[in-house]
Amino acid sequence: MRIRPVATVVAGALMGLSTLVLSPTAAQAAPAGHTPLTVAHRGASSIAPENTLAAIDAADRLGFEWVENDVQRTKDGELVILHDNSLARTTNVEQVFPGRSPWNVSDFTLDEIEKLDAGSWFGPKFRGERVPTLEDYMDEVEHNDQSLLMELKSPELYPGIELQTLTELRRAGWLGKEHVKKRLIIQSFNADAIKTVHNLRSDVKTGFLGNPSVADLPKFAKYCDQINPVHTAVTREYVAAVHGLRGPHRRALDLYTWTVDDPAVAVKVAGLGVDGIITNKPDVVRDALEKHGN
Repeated sequence: MRIRPVATVVAGALMGLSTLVLSPTAAQAAPAGHTPLTVAHRGASSIAPENTLAAIDAADRLGFEWVENDVQRTKDGELVILHDNSLARTTNVEQVFPGRSPWNVSDFTLDEIEKLDAGSWFGPKFRGERVPTLEDYMDEVEHNDQSLLMELKSPELYPGIELQTLTELRRAGWLGKEHVKKRLIIQSFNADAIKTVHNLRSDVKTGFLGNPSVADLPKFAKYCDQINPVHTAVTREYVAAVHGLRGPHRRALDLYTWTVDDPAVAVKVAGLGVDGIITNKPDVVRDALEKHGN
């Protein structure tokens, strides 16, 4: 593992729920020239193995500040960065530990996971890349002066992961005012997990992955700063409905959409007024938006 000095710890007090405030009028689609934020999905995962330090470094070299990742927990309680519940797709776990199918993260200790190669499946030059711990990942993001859209992956499998994740973020200095205000968002498909994060640290920005009905959006606005649907669910009307609500920090809700790798789709959703585009190909999306004047 690569070790760098951890940022200075800035402790933050636990904070309670904020009050939902509806904006007086529905927000309109973004004005002409609006450029959505481009988020590198699992790092620059089209040119480096996803959710590795190599992937966030690749995003950094391409000039992208925001990266997205997935947090899970090992058998012995350590937080690691991996998308799938199983290690099989993105590591050589089947070769190193045959007979332990389905090779779920939660069935392996950190020591076992650190023996795995998480790069060779993507390409020979990434041989030896490891599954990073959350600590090492945050260290690298901090070193690169990047920002993080963090997903709690399948939190229902890992009771208490919300508090554990916040505790590690605090130790790494990521719950200080500057990081919380400008450099960190926590999202999940699990609404209860996002509620828990908000109840523990209401100053932290949160996002719900999915597309709740317009009628249900006010419920989410009580504890979410973002609604982040798949790009096929995005319409101008839905964007306006999301923007028409104020969230727990008394700002209009944002909408980040995923996973957009096609240039034409990127231009389309930008025109619909989305605030962020989550993509495996951040350079492709950036070039498409620049070409069309976004």
